[in-house]
Amino acid sequence: MPISRAPRQLALSLDHAESYARDDFLSGPSNAAALALVESWPDWPDRAVMLVGPEGSGKSHLAAIWAAEAGARSVAAHLLEQAAVPMALATGALVVDDVAPGGLDERALFHLLNLVREEQAFVLLTARTPPAGWDLEIRDLGSRLKALPVVTTAAPDDGLLRAVLVKLFADRQLAVDEALVGYVATRIERSFAAARDIVTKLDQEAMRQQRALTRVLAAEVLRADEA
Repeated sequence: MPISRAPRQLALSLDHAESYARDDFLSGPSNAAALALVESWPDWPDRAVMLVGPEGSGKSHLAAIWAAEAGARSVAAHLLEQAAVPMALATGALVVDDVAPGGLDERALFHLLNLVREEQAFVLLTARTPPAGWDLEIRDLGSRLKALPVVTTAAPDDGLLRAVLVKLFADRQLAVDEALVGYVATRIERSFAAARDIVTKLDQEAMRQQRALTRVLAAEVLRADEA
């Protein structure tokens, strides 16, 4: 559906903070199971669960939705330290983002999983790949991670990608039509990250050239990216 606002010809270059609110999450077949898991809390199959998917598949947004509901703190996996684990888990819920072998303190993560059980707390881990293929030095940690319930997110399908593009354009008060959205959707990587990137580039280029956002302009920007 076209957005019924006049195209901007010239505007100030402003930051557009991405909202991680539940109302701003667009669901589809690629993330339905992950959204269902987040919304089923606290009735989870385990105190610790893992959300796995490629970069730009919506894991961070889902984790933020859960954190807001559960009162969870968030920490990047590579910053998790063993001595800081009790404080990180002080609210009884924690998001550990982007867990990956070789990029974390294994003792800290193992201590966290043990403390979650002892204190009846909750932890949501996000990762780009499932733990079944990880090579970890602490074998008990590997076994513990492989036993966790895992829910996956995938790259968005065509319908969801188009919906995401429409929303991102609308957030910037840019008028676009279905032809432009369809053209862009079939020429970018199928990820939320790629959608955000192209919308930002198109907005900036339209302002720089003082042109309306059209399919022709999109073609020029996409060709420049490929060069």
